[in-house]
Amino acid sequence: MPLEGEYGPSPVQWVRDQVELYESSGGAQGSTLWDTGLPVVILTTRGVKSGKIRKIPLMRVEHGGRYAAVASNGGFPRHPVWYFNVKSDPHVELQDGPERRGMTAREITGNEKAEWWERAVAAYPPYVEYQAKADRVIPVFVLEPAPR
Repeated sequence: MPLEGEYGPSPVQWVRDQVELYESSGGAQGSTLWDTGLPVVILTTRGVKSGKIRKIPLMRVEHGGRYAAVASNGGFPRHPVWYFNVKSDPHVELQDGPERRGMTAREITGNEKAEWWERAVAAYPPYVEYQAKADRVIPVFVLEPAPR
């Protein structure tokens, strides 16, 4: 089920630009992180404070039709804002290329997190550096297809 409501674009210009390009091209453009060639997906959440629809590009970490959402925030001391949106409302939407689907997010720990962390680092090696410099444990969510 798609998230509905007023869209509140990111205050960060590159995020707004990438989301707009990705969505307007059906995922054909803007589907990689800057000039790295590494694939991204678009995560749509509902803002915990505003109630507005929020969108963010995240590294594409997929396994068996499920995805990881790594709340790295580039290794900064605080969780990214989208982390709190997902904690508040785990019903999210994910766009991977042209395909959009409703997903349910759950934060993972223990062995499951270790498995997904390994996949995430394989997809985007800088996560190791981000964890080393962060003064927090970087959370990971698994996004699973929502029941139709």
